[in-house]
Amino acid sequence: MTNPAPRGRHHRKKQTRRRRLPMRYMLPFLFLVALLAMLMLRGYVHSEILADHRIQPPAATDQVPEQVLAGGPVIDARSATEPAKTLRIPDHRIVLTFDDGPDPVWTPRVLDKLKEYDAHGVFFVTGTMASRYPGLVERMVEEGHEVGLHTFNHPDLSYQSTSRIDWELSQNQLALAGAAGIRTSLFRPPYSSFADAMDDKSWPVTQYIGSRGYLTVVNNTDSEDWKRPGVGVISRNATPKHGKGAVVLMHDSGGDRSQTVAALGHFLPKMQAQGYEFTNLTDALGAPSAHTPVTGYALWKGKAFVYAVEVSEHITDVLVVGLAVIGVLVLARFGLMLLLSFAHARRVRKRDFTWGEPLTRPVSVLVPAYNESKCIANTVRSLMASDYPLEVIVIDDGSTDGTADLVDRMRLRGVRVVRQRNAGKPAALNNGIAHARYDIIVMMDGDTVFEPSTIRELVQPFADPRVGAVAGNAKVGNRDSLIGAWQHIEYVMGFNLDRRMYDMLGCMPTIPGAVGAFRREALNRIGGMSEDTLAEDTDVTMGLHRDGWRVVYAENARAWTEAPESVQQLWSQRYRWSYGTMQAIWKHRRAVIERGPSGRFGRVGLPFVALFMVVAPLLAPLIDVFLLYGLVFGPTEQTIVAWFGVLAVQGICAAYAFRLDRERMTHLFSLPLQQILYRQLMYVVLLQSWITALTGGRLRWQKLRRTGVVEAPGSMPSQSRRSNDRRPVA
Repeated sequence: MTNPAPRGRHHRKKQTRRRRLPMRYMLPFLFLVALLAMLMLRGYVHSEILADHRIQPPAATDQVPEQVLAGGPVIDARSATEPAKTLRIPDHRIVLTFDDGPDPVWTPRVLDKLKEYDAHGVFFVTGTMASRYPGLVERMVEEGHEVGLHTFNHPDLSYQSTSRIDWELSQNQLALAGAAGIRTSLFRPPYSSFADAMDDKSWPVTQYIGSRGYLTVVNNTDSEDWKRPGVGVISRNATPKHGKGAVVLMHDSGGDRSQTVAALGHFLPKMQAQGYEFTNLTDALGAPSAHTPVTGYALWKGKAFVYAVEVSEHITDVLVVGLAVIGVLVLARFGLMLLLSFAHARRVRKRDFTWGEPLTRPVSVLVPAYNESKCIANTVRSLMASDYPLEVIVIDDGSTDGTADLVDRMRLRGVRVVRQRNAGKPAALNNGIAHARYDIIVMMDGDTVFEPSTIRELVQPFADPRVGAVAGNAKVGNRDSLIGAWQHIEYVMGFNLDRRMYDMLGCMPTIPGAVGAFRREALNRIGGMSEDTLAEDTDVTMGLHRDGWRVVYAENARAWTEAPESVQQLWSQRYRWSYGTMQAIWKHRRAVIERGPSGRFGRVGLPFVALFMVVAPLLAPLIDVFLLYGLVFGPTEQTIVAWFGVLAVQGICAAYAFRLDRERMTHLFSLPLQQILYRQLMYVVLLQSWITALTGGRLRWQKLRRTGVVEAPGSMPSQSRRSNDRRPVA
């Protein structure tokens, strides 16, 4: 008897293998998480998240020690056993302090002025600015200035808990470590003033800051440069009285600091001429440097944080550029769609419009089928109701559900069944072409039904000998569900309006597999249906363009197809489509440098296909990303207006497309939700396709589950349809 243990281990091993998430799913997920993290980090360092802009009104001062209120601008509350003490700056020494930086415009100019006059000062930097402009912090340290903390997000600390205060300090130190490799023991509270302005709300904060090892530095001379009163006023305000030392408050960020820079050019030489020395705080007090080098893990942690901030800034810049690109693409595409589809409809709907002498000769209709037993009867019956002479060839591609037997039992005149081993749709179509009797070949899917006039409308353009293929008007039959309604909008707006545009431009990218017709001669010249890509319909259409054939759109050749009814099925279908389209673009890439019809298609058609079918859908979710970003971080009103503006443009195009196709407008009520959710799905699908292509992955043809609910409008419902509990379509 066999020991069951090895089987159990083998079974568990197989289960483990099955549970492994494929890389093509994992990478898009990780990319989205990383993108979200970068946007959150950007919002964080721009004070758009976790920022608190409340300012405490003045309070009583009875709990503040008198020696602090009447003391100097440097408060030392570090000792746990001794009372707080204050320090004053010695006579004829000035400690210039600059708050709220570093600023990429004004800080370098301030540093240049200090360097010009061999002066030093203290820069109280915020973590948000230091992490965004680390090079300026590094320059401050290299040029001999001291750096102090001014919190990370610049909140009024009297409103904050001790844990939030610790967080503000630690994040500020993290930014300093990453920018200049140092820690500092100097701290200035946001919204601080003179020592005598300390009150019962701010004093406990100063005590707590001291317990964390920091000197609190306020000021005793305010230049009031933030008011921009003029260069002379700033210089006079900053001047100490009677030769005394001072901590002078200035700003190198927070607005236009041109007056501050100009005032320094006047103030520095004037005070030096009076015997004043501009020095660091610790030098003025005769104390050890406030800077401590950071090494090891703390240093690398700081550098990693600063690097992440830099990446988030660049990613946001890239996203902004991408948003601008998608905005231009969307508007250009919609503009072209409206203009050219109007021109197309006007041309083909003229009473005297004709492709030539009406065609009446029979055509061959190929129906490739793999496990289509639920749909094939409706498909074949719709063909038998056609008002045009035809033969029907059902190519059974190794079905296991009795599809071929079902067609045989129908015993319909003019319908043949060709059986083959499972080899895929392109092989089935080529097999059908080999068995076809006539020169015009119509191709359709096994889950699609035609209207009686569809084939007649589809083949009339072949009266023009330049036409090699005709695209029909594919419509969603099962539009009674939300996901079906969304695809209905996509088919009417995104596919058929597009096809009118591409028809006018002479670069139709795809003959839909659900309804298309080909000239046999054209197919033979390009080698038939190719198996090189998963989008054989796009592949063969591009091949026809390169061979010099016209590919046109027949709006009245309507076919009703069963669209995927679940997100998983839709994902699988669009994944195959997008990956196959990329394969086709890559396969025909040499057309860009070729001459003749191939070169014209390569330099016009391929860029349009790549731009509007690959790049634009990949960037389209940026509209919604920035909607969320704007709602969370602002500016909210402008963001909402911009988003609804884009939606309005889409709504106009959708309404026009529905009007052209004579469809009811009621389905457009779901357009806003469709735009939000559909864009994300298509984005992830396209991203997954890119990853599959770049990693050299392979994707096989996938079979979608069918229900057989779709019939042509006006047809008699089949028995299977009558027994179905779904609401009738059409």
